[in-house]
Amino acid sequence: MLSKSWSRRAFLRAAGVGIALPLLESLPRAYGGEAGRAAAPPTRMVCVGNEFGMYPGAFWPTTVGTNYEITPLLKPLAEHRRDFTLFGHLDHGQKGGHFAVHTFLTGVKSAEAKGMPEGGISLDQRAAEFVGSRTRFPSLAVGSEDGLHGGCMMSWTRTGTRIPPVPGPRELFRALFIDDDSSKKQEVASRIARQGSILDAVLGDANSLKRKLSQADSQKLDEYFASVRDVESKLELDRHWQNIPKPRVDMKEPENEGLTRDLPKIYDLLALALQTDSTRVSTLEIGGSFAASDLGIKRGYHSLSHHGKVQENIDLLTQIELYQVEQFARFLDRLKGIQEPNSDGTLLDRTMVLFGSGMGNANSHTNNDLPVILAGGGFRHGEFMDYPAETRQRVPLSNLYVSMLQQFGLEVDTFSQSTGTLPGLETV
Repeated sequence: MLSKSWSRRAFLRAAGVGIALPLLESLPRAYGGEAGRAAAPPTRMVCVGNEFGMYPGAFWPTTVGTNYEITPLLKPLAEHRRDFTLFGHLDHGQKGGHFAVHTFLTGVKSAEAKGMPEGGISLDQRAAEFVGSRTRFPSLAVGSEDGLHGGCMMSWTRTGTRIPPVPGPRELFRALFIDDDSSKKQEVASRIARQGSILDAVLGDANSLKRKLSQADSQKLDEYFASVRDVESKLELDRHWQNIPKPRVDMKEPENEGLTRDLPKIYDLLALALQTDSTRVSTLEIGGSFAASDLGIKRGYHSLSHHGKVQENIDLLTQIELYQVEQFARFLDRLKGIQEPNSDGTLLDRTMVLFGSGMGNANSHTNNDLPVILAGGGFRHGEFMDYPAETRQRVPLSNLYVSMLQQFGLEVDTFSQSTGTLPGLETV
């Protein structure tokens, strides 16, 4: 008699759902094996987004090319100007103000994603699919779920599920570097077995129903199978990594102090996560829970983003945004200071770091002309690349994402509403 495990996999394959794990060629590298010491460093991706964009008057240069001026909000990045590219007039053509901020990494609103070939999957999750089980965490989402209309909400699966972020540095540290004790491991093993049994049962019911369904119901069942694939993959991943020790790092467990004060600690932990190959894909959401009071500002972040062109409000808003750019620059410093094993390059050379927002101008609730910076990752940098502002000639932001995915190693020609790769962006 065939085992339930085999039956489930056979059924899923028959339904066109692939669940096989990728080859684990990077495991020796992560744990010090001989093959890993000779392996080329992997490519990585980090995406950072905030909820309210950047004040245009302090962010955008007035000149383009390699000799663009350093604006007030770009000053913390001055030492890195050869390590990043600034892009002008890129967006997703979306409208909706705060309700469209979540399209930053997807290009489409979640309510409209069903009609897309790959659903509403976000850039980071498309890259995470490629990584598979090569790392303990195919991706890490970090930040706060608080914020206007749910916050940034950057990471989305193919099936339209939003990936909730790890809420703080303490939880992130424990997930990355603290092994479960024996009782916890047994609890996890029991949960995995229980969930596997549930999948067996529900898929058996689906199998018996499939031949009796209408076309519309068959489509719904296919969507269900896609959700099952996500669960199957997660179970296989949990089962594989459960007994592999987590890396040890020279860092004490941090305390949670609120997103504003936690931002440096989160960036440090993300750098360690990349360095230890615990993950190769991560996102950081800087949402409305970012407390301006921790910077000595008595007004709220969201209220200041609606500055009404009042200079006092603008000054306070740019102070908040400047802090965010300072921490981003510090993160680039950290990555640039970590040497890749068996390589002449640094962690930044192999890590593409996207910084931006799904909001262009919060004061006017517009989602065009998004503030977008790309650093590192093997691209040729050092420019302000300004693209056409005319509606009929505009270049989709998704074109940049196609270029990033190709640099990450995927053989793709499209992503979301792209029309190709990004013109003018070159690799080193």
